[in-house]
Amino acid sequence: MKKILSGISLFLSLVSYAQKDDTSAVLTDITEKVKSHYINKEAYKKADSLFQNESEKGTFKNLSKKDFAAFLTQKLRTTIKDKHFFVKYLENYSPQKAVDEKEREKENNFHNSLENFGFENVQRLEGNIGYINFKGFATPQSSEKTLAAAMNFIANTHSLIIDLRENGGGDNGMLLLFCSYFFDKKTDLYTTYFRNKDETVINSTQSKVSGQKYLHKKVYILTSKKSFSAAEGLAYFLQEHKLAEVIGEKTEGAANPVDHFIIKNQYLLLVPTGQIKSVISHKNWEPVGVIPDQEVKAEDALKTAHLKILKNILKTETKTELSIPEIKNLINKLEQ
Repeated sequence: MKKILSGISLFLSLVSYAQKDDTSAVLTDITEKVKSHYINKEAYKKADSLFQNESEKGTFKNLSKKDFAAFLTQKLRTTIKDKHFFVKYLENYSPQKAVDEKEREKENNFHNSLENFGFENVQRLEGNIGYINFKGFATPQSSEKTLAAAMNFIANTHSLIIDLRENGGGDNGMLLLFCSYFFDKKTDLYTTYFRNKDETVINSTQSKVSGQKYLHKKVYILTSKKSFSAAEGLAYFLQEHKLAEVIGEKTEGAANPVDHFIIKNQYLLLVPTGQIKSVISHKNWEPVGVIPDQEVKAEDALKTAHLKILKNILKTETKTELSIPEIKNLINKLEQ
């Protein structure tokens, strides 16, 4: 019996040592990726110090791999102060199962199509107001037709509400394509400096789009604390160019574009490798977030925007399908 217990004890010790060694290798690899690719050359020192301190405290000993990844995500974001850092445990991952880029893009497009490429709802509100509930930025190649259909649907409205309160961001190309619908000509919006390539890219809107552009009309963008990355970019640049008014909550503040890395065939790591700078202000929304023109709770943002538009209709005597008494009645209902 003693021999059996001794054998179990030895086995557990070996397992514990292997886990410790595995954790150490993962942390070392992550530190190296931050050192080689993150936009701030010195930030890896904070990551290294963080990992050493947590290892000495024994923080990682009883964490599952999923919880380990979540813990690293939270700590990297708060320690380096960049909310684009992300670590995810890849269960059953193997390099042999990894598909090539075309297959990966095809698979991503299929999954995005199941969510209509982020376009949750497009409608006309009372008072001839366009409304687009947009929840994510898929690639422009896959989303172009759906975006064009949405913009064509609201083309005859006199003002537009874009709801980004549940939008977690996504593809940079789609951000530029969406912005293009509000600029009458090609416009340079921002530059992106990539440290690992030591190059700067100019990001511009398109002069032509496949749907109808929405020009010289009132646009309101709804935000929340969940609005992230490219969603913040849409709000930030349309606000900066005085093409839209932002209503809602201050956003998360994640501007830097990322690259992804596979760590020890177990974890996906996202590292911000570039830095965006507005052509106008030479700034971005990292880490301060987009500041609304009118700050209200997220759940009140749609009603606030709708009321603002209706009151402006009365003030400017804009023609809609509603009579003046009907507009006043609707305003009273929304205010109750």
